[in-house]
Amino acid sequence: MSGKIIFDNGKHQCIMFSDLVKGDGIQSNQFLILHSDEETVGAVIDPGGDLTYTPLTLALLKHTDIRHIRYVIGSHQDPDIIASLPRWLLHTQANIVISRLWERFLPHLNSAFTTDRLQEGYLKRLIALPDEGAVLPLGKTQLFALPAHFLHSEGNFQFYDPISKILFSGDMGASLLGDADVRVEDFDAHIPTMRGFHQRYMVSNKVTRFWADAVRQLDVEMIVPQHGKSFVGKAMINRFLDWIGNLPCGVDLLTQNDYDYAALINSAKVD
Repeated sequence: MSGKIIFDNGKHQCIMFSDLVKGDGIQSNQFLILHSDEETVGAVIDPGGDLTYTPLTLALLKHTDIRHIRYVIGSHQDPDIIASLPRWLLHTQANIVISRLWERFLPHLNSAFTTDRLQEGYLKRLIALPDEGAVLPLGKTQLFALPAHFLHSEGNFQFYDPISKILFSGDMGASLLGDADVRVEDFDAHIPTMRGFHQRYMVSNKVTRFWADAVRQLDVEMIVPQHGKSFVGKAMINRFLDWIGNLPCGVDLLTQNDYDYAALINSAKVD
């Protein structure tokens, strides 16, 4: 539970936690970015829900003081992304970063107890990302919140760290099998662990193609999704971008038969 350091240049670290979900929960990766100049500041990306809050905070303490965390960032609104929001609000002074599309829904995650404890002050700690993206200062560097809408959420963001050249891609590139600590080595063998997920959750090939073309404009050395293995190196990243940019998914695969209400109703009729 100590985390795997995936980048470290002495002043800047990126750490991945991939073994914190126990029981029936879906495997997910959580991330810590630390930057040290005059002071150490940090950001946690996709911290998860109650299943991960306690083990994650214990793991974070092996790397930094929790008071150094400036941002708790959610790529979108799913429970495995940001359901631990109330605990972060109660036990840290971090700002919560989420799409402004989901900002008004986040108070529903708070219990009456949490809301009473925090009163109205917690609303001032919510940073609502505009659709076009934003820059998040982190000490003398910054993180870039990149729009990735409909991949899969309507209000979805990914986060690019220009020092490590890592793109934290949320559900894009996610795989459902295999050891997340191991990078993708055989792309063709890896496809079956991704295809079903992407075809179901990504909205259409139109947006996956837009996304792939946009990522090609960045200097990216690693794509790290929230589930499963990472893509490391230009060659492997390009293999993934070529694949996802040409994958029919979501509404591309639907037909009128998927909306055949009459057939369902008729099948329930008893003679």
